[in-house]
Amino acid sequence: MNAMTIERAAAACGGRLCGVEHKDAALGRVIIDSRSVQPGDLFVAYQGENTDGHRFIASALEKGAACCLAEYLPEGVSGPVLLVENVQTALEQITEACRETLTLPVIGITGSVGKTSAKEMIAAVLGRRYAVLKTEGNLNNQIGVPMTISRITREHEIAVVEMGISGFGEMRTLSRMAKPMLGVFTVIGHAHLEFLHDLNGVLAAKTEMLENMAPDAWIVVNGDDALLRDFPCSQRKLTVGLGEGNMLRAENVRQTPEGTRCTIRGMERCIRAEIPAFGRHMVYAALEGAAVGILQGLTDEEIEAGIRAFEIVGRRAAVCDTGSITLVDDSYNANPDSVKCGVDSLLTLPGRHVCILGDMRELGEDSPAMHFDVGRYAAEKGVDEIWCSGAYGADLAEGAGEKGRAFESVEALIEALPALVHKGDAILVKASRGARFERVSEALKELKL
Repeated sequence: MNAMTIERAAAACGGRLCGVEHKDAALGRVIIDSRSVQPGDLFVAYQGENTDGHRFIASALEKGAACCLAEYLPEGVSGPVLLVENVQTALEQITEACRETLTLPVIGITGSVGKTSAKEMIAAVLGRRYAVLKTEGNLNNQIGVPMTISRITREHEIAVVEMGISGFGEMRTLSRMAKPMLGVFTVIGHAHLEFLHDLNGVLAAKTEMLENMAPDAWIVVNGDDALLRDFPCSQRKLTVGLGEGNMLRAENVRQTPEGTRCTIRGMERCIRAEIPAFGRHMVYAALEGAAVGILQGLTDEEIEAGIRAFEIVGRRAAVCDTGSITLVDDSYNANPDSVKCGVDSLLTLPGRHVCILGDMRELGEDSPAMHFDVGRYAAEKGVDEIWCSGAYGADLAEGAGEKGRAFESVEALIEALPALVHKGDAILVKASRGARFERVSEALKELKL
């Protein structure tokens, strides 16, 4: 946390210090798992449904935590503890105070689809010139953002912070902590509609970020998304996309055995993008990386090198040749927009096209209709077979018509794969993380035809 000390943290959140001998001791990373504590860290004792972090305060102190943030003092604990009424509120206040001590630029990234890919691409591009701190994994919420900010050190020159929300007001809180000087909005899509109601609600929730940005700051937005392109704001917009009206545009998009290639033109630049990943959505990530790179003063050569250095995280459209099929493993997450994008990308591959689809979570009362629409989209676009499972598997299959088939469980679907899959098939596996469709992907990798 750089210049953040125990005393300053207490002042920021109005907490009461117990057992503290050195109030000027510096605080390091924010940690919520006592097993990961290193000397100097701030351990935050959350009370969850299954466990109470206060039980592990003594262990955290034994491992060298500089201080623990807690709501009560466990019996027998004598080390430095900062007592507060609510650890989440206090952590947010401490993070805001920490951010005030930092002078490096922060890039804030949000959107319904593609946040992590954009984050990784932007960090890869900026890494050609700067020492970059980026969000680890998917630590992008009201706990993850403080953890990211706390990892910024004097050696870092720029930070790339992913910010994910599911409800109104959350982005306002995240952006108060991160205070981005540049914002990136990937797409406004059908995600978290259970809480945000409709696309206009998603837009309103995501753009709360702007309240904590300078009025003349740059924001990079997907110009192919009408909501992002047209919403009014005081910040300066840099539009990116495939459409002709964008300030930065991708042309000549093509899939190769190594990934995706395109030419990025605009703003008096011509960038040859060789993206080591599959799918049209990766073109948008490259556009976002190029846009941020241009705004941060990088050359075309540095941007091209950064795009080539991009690496896929987790199960996001990872393509592999199993020896029997071409597998597009995109089982990390799903909503209607990302599934349709995955279908479009699948159809660029040779072979019989198969979609194995599962539930898309948090879509609200219109979930059955949205699943039906995705099944219909895949069938109408030309996918040959659409196999489905989950609570909405029947809706997906019904939308797909004669091409659709619903299975009563993931296990039943996996059991049927040897009889259904043909050698040379190109297969997309996509569902929300809770559906655990990585099991399907692993079964397909083991399949020998």
